[in-house]
Amino acid sequence: MSDPQHPDPAALVASMPFAAGLGMTVPSASAQTVVAHLEWRPDLCTAGGLMHGGALMTLADSTGALCAFLGLPDGATTATTTSHTTLFRAARSGTLTATATVVHRGRTSVVVQTDVTDDQGRPVCRTTQTQAVLEAGSGGRST
Repeated sequence: MSDPQHPDPAALVASMPFAAGLGMTVPSASAQTVVAHLEWRPDLCTAGGLMHGGALMTLADSTGALCAFLGLPDGATTATTTSHTTLFRAARSGTLTATATVVHRGRTSVVVQTDVTDDQGRPVCRTTQTQAVLEAGSGGRST
């Protein structure tokens, strides 16, 4: 049985096959803050060994989506309606840490900010996203 106050991090990642395939891990998660990690790997890079922006944005989007989802009413789901990412520096090695926090949680939408940092705590990117709240039985589908 699932405990909404203490969700199983491995089950959360497994519920998102794309994030799981990327290799994302979630050491801690709550409705207010989710922390995730992604290891630098050559297969996630562009030329010159720089982690691909799409990998960074997937890490941030997935972490933010989990944070939005964990605070939803029973049976509801969520879908991203807007997402904005600013890239600050290249990631060339190590472990990236994404920390998502809720900025606003309303009846129909949730706004989450996710900061991604490198091993030295330096900012790599920031993503701000809005998630629509899709109530149970509303006919809405998440993607």
